[in-house]
Amino acid sequence: MDFFNQTGHMAIGTRLRMLSDKVSDDAAQVYQLFDVDLQPKWFPVFHVLQQGEFTITEIAQQIGHSHPSVSKIVSEMAKKKIVTENKDKNDGRRNVIRLSAKGRDMAEKFEKQVVDVGSAVQEILESSRNNLWEAIEEWEYLLEQKSLYKRIVEHKKLREAKDVKIVPFEEKYAKDFKALNEEWISTYFKMESADHQSLDHPKEYILDRGGEIFIALYQDEVVGSCALIKMNDPQYDYELAKMAVSPKAQGKNIGWLLGSTIVNRVKELGGRNLYLESNTLLKPAINLYQKLGFEKVVGRATPYERCNIQMELKIHL
Repeated sequence: MDFFNQTGHMAIGTRLRMLSDKVSDDAAQVYQLFDVDLQPKWFPVFHVLQQGEFTITEIAQQIGHSHPSVSKIVSEMAKKKIVTENKDKNDGRRNVIRLSAKGRDMAEKFEKQVVDVGSAVQEILESSRNNLWEAIEEWEYLLEQKSLYKRIVEHKKLREAKDVKIVPFEEKYAKDFKALNEEWISTYFKMESADHQSLDHPKEYILDRGGEIFIALYQDEVVGSCALIKMNDPQYDYELAKMAVSPKAQGKNIGWLLGSTIVNRVKELGGRNLYLESNTLLKPAINLYQKLGFEKVVGRATPYERCNIQMELKIHL
């Protein structure tokens, strides 16, 4: 127990596996105690077949196992002559599995085992402060909603995001701003005239026209950028553009931090409508924009060949 006290929740998989092994070892002895020639892993299939005959697919659906897993268990049980596999009398294309005479005899012995096992488990539940059975049901539900892996990914992003700083553009970041955007544009599309203008001359084409640029630093290394361009448009105040995140820094919530910074800056400036252009090939980017609150619009002119989706965000001050 000192090991688990030292590792904490990190060792939950190891602890559950050890508990499972302990219960499984006892289960094997229990089957011997009641003279039931059954392996613990066969129990789900055996239980289903006590209710009648079924195909392997039907058994797999009922117990939540894969078809190959059930097929293997049925094969092992057949070798022990516990089950038989025959053609369905009503549909010759189907093979159905049923308990053999030996299996039905085992089922009768098994009824007494069920009573005593149930009583023993209930005794443990009543003796414990926490109901493990109910806790397992709750964990299964929560993990079905969102897996442990996905939860860990989210917390990894949150932790790493704390090391990310979003800072205003300075001339020393000009090369990084250009390199980051050229990298992602060239990966999926081709550089266009409008790209060269804003990336080669960010001061003249973005900053001097009332726009702003933000740089993302991770452990003091430039890993992302995003621009807020002032628009001369009756409908939109600003455009979110030139968002780029280095491939080596993706998965650290940097896109969200940059996008949130832009949205908050528009609010500070009193802007009401924020516009952007993108391409549906960039699914992660589109998902990010939707999370930020952007919605699809149509009918706008664009200087970019690669643009096939336009979005807007109405700012509520």
